[in-house]
Amino acid sequence: MSSASPPNSGSGDCQGPAATRHIVLFPSAGMGHLVPFTRLAVALSAGHRCDVTLVTTLPTVSSAESRHIAALFAAFPAVRRTDMDLRLTPFDASAEFPGADPFYVRYEALRRSAPLLLGPLLAGASALVADIALASVAIPVARELHVPCYVFFTASARMLSLKAYFPTYLDARGAGHGHSVGDVDVPGVYRIPSKSVPQALHDPDNIFTRQFIANGRALVASDGLLVNAFEAMEPEAVAALQGGAVVAGLPPVFAVGPLAPVKLGEAGELQGVARRAAAAVGGVRQLRQPQGPGQGPDQRACRGAGSVWPPVFVGGEGRRRGQGRRRRAQRPGRRRRGLLPAARAGPRPGDQVVGGAGRGAAAPGRGVFVSHCRWNSVTEAASSGVPVLAWPRFAYQRVNARVAARAGLGVWVEQWSWEGEEAVVTAEEIAEQVVAAMGDEAVADKAASVREAAGGTSSGGRRHKPPEPGRVRASLPGGTPP
Repeated sequence: MSSASPPNSGSGDCQGPAATRHIVLFPSAGMGHLVPFTRLAVALSAGHRCDVTLVTTLPTVSSAESRHIAALFAAFPAVRRTDMDLRLTPFDASAEFPGADPFYVRYEALRRSAPLLLGPLLAGASALVADIALASVAIPVARELHVPCYVFFTASARMLSLKAYFPTYLDARGAGHGHSVGDVDVPGVYRIPSKSVPQALHDPDNIFTRQFIANGRALVASDGLLVNAFEAMEPEAVAALQGGAVVAGLPPVFAVGPLAPVKLGEAGELQGVARRAAAAVGGVRQLRQPQGPGQGPDQRACRGAGSVWPPVFVGGEGRRRGQGRRRRAQRPGRRRRGLLPAARAGPRPGDQVVGGAGRGAAAPGRGVFVSHCRWNSVTEAASSGVPVLAWPRFAYQRVNARVAARAGLGVWVEQWSWEGEEAVVTAEEIAEQVVAAMGDEAVADKAASVREAAGGTSSGGRRHKPPEPGRVRASLPGGTPP
């Protein structure tokens, strides 16, 4: 399918004769989607002087979303706020999707409300940028109103390639295989093992699976795809998507990442997790630094008297929404086996919770970042040159972990279990990998090279290479295609 040609090619800024160009951004739910959308909103508004409206849905699923939205509009009043009140179209998911993840349920509520509520919000819009979770319902609304519709994929280019190809994969397997999902050979990218495919996609009746397939089929009908990735980190996937190798008929694909963090009147994503770490399992924790040999989790980390063990940051989300813990329940006071100190419920003497600006994975020069590999965490680590020890837990995180490992950003132990697998990863295994990652100069050098390619900052705060100024604005009407 041919996409609409971007009109008024020129400087790409929303100025001059096209000063009324109005971009409407329509995110879905969850911080993993909201944060990239707010960064895109600021890039287009403050960076390229476009007239930007961010559609916010009420009520939010989490208080974190509500705080983030409030902080955005307080810091950047030029970004317009338009509320979509889902209470106007009630949706009771308890009977249809019992026990479903509340964020997937919110996607469904948005998808069912969009045909009724989205149209009026597009009055006078020059373009709509819709979240990938809403693609199949937003594109028809925009088309009916003759508004160009772009889809923003907030995760990696490799995951976008799986999203685009998955319906074709299922069609090719035919009815004889039912919905069984094996290894997925994404053309031009690589084979994604069955065990790395998001758990929900193995269940044809899962609410997420239905949405995933519908949105994947709809991509060819959009006017363009924006992906929060950059070519230096995922050259094969970006080239395959842009060259039409993944799916025939895809519209132009623009790699607009990594989008720069936005300073708001709140703790950053990783810093917010850090502040909650003292009261929840998971989070970001800086482990105690030993003052001499033999005092740390592994004496090999210390090289002599008075040495200081480099900080280790453990990123995670604690209890998975709508799912039980993989680990067995423990009786009160019973010691948990096989967990890092960062995975304890509550602080202990000697632990230091990371907080304040410029700390966590976003602080260069750190030892290693143990991460579940949600995409926001990966891109922030890449921009800061912080090596990642990947421990994906669910959803698309194993795909992201492989991206980080292949790019040289860090290490992924593929045998480590995730949700739904019974194997237990011991503290000794984790400590061994942490020490190895911190002591591997090659890993540190590769992480630094990824930082430079991402336009990140050094430990001195100097930006090595600024992001290409036109890659965001060129993707929307008025810009210059690649």
